[in-house]
Amino acid sequence: MVYCFGSRGWTRRNRSVVGREFHSQCSGRVYALHKGRHLLIDCRNVPRDVCLNDRLILEAMASAATRAGATVISQVRYRFGHDSPPGFTAMVLLDESHCSAHCYADLGLIALDVFTCGNTDPRDVLGYIRELVDLGDVSVMQMPRFPLPEFDAPSLRDDEYAGLLAEPVLSA
Repeated sequence: MVYCFGSRGWTRRNRSVVGREFHSQCSGRVYALHKGRHLLIDCRNVPRDVCLNDRLILEAMASAATRAGATVISQVRYRFGHDSPPGFTAMVLLDESHCSAHCYADLGLIALDVFTCGNTDPRDVLGYIRELVDLGDVSVMQMPRFPLPEFDAPSLRDDEYAGLLAEPVLSA
């Protein structure tokens, strides 16, 4: 079974899997399974000088992504603190997807997000970033993208369903 969202809300439909492809009765389209890996990275106790250096984080993400084999398309950063607590948001757009960072400098927190498809491993990107920047205490959650549930879930909107798909990767 698969859950589809349409004009009447969530409905259960039969699914068919042939090889590594999934035929959706929701849209009639055929999708290849596994659309990348997505790391959600929480960094605590990040040194204040790192938290205030948006350029360092942006350059580290771009360099790490390139070193891991990704193609950098664009980069942007924005520093907060004029009318709000200090921090920044930085984004590296990749041909394979993206790397992003959001920093809460007063709290020593950085939320990183690394999503890649294809052959680039987001864990390599994170490893290279950690070689360049002290990210403090790091915890990582890997989320599969577009997985097919191997069980009947009550609803795709349930928090428990999302939690079942999460895979802890590392904590350091």
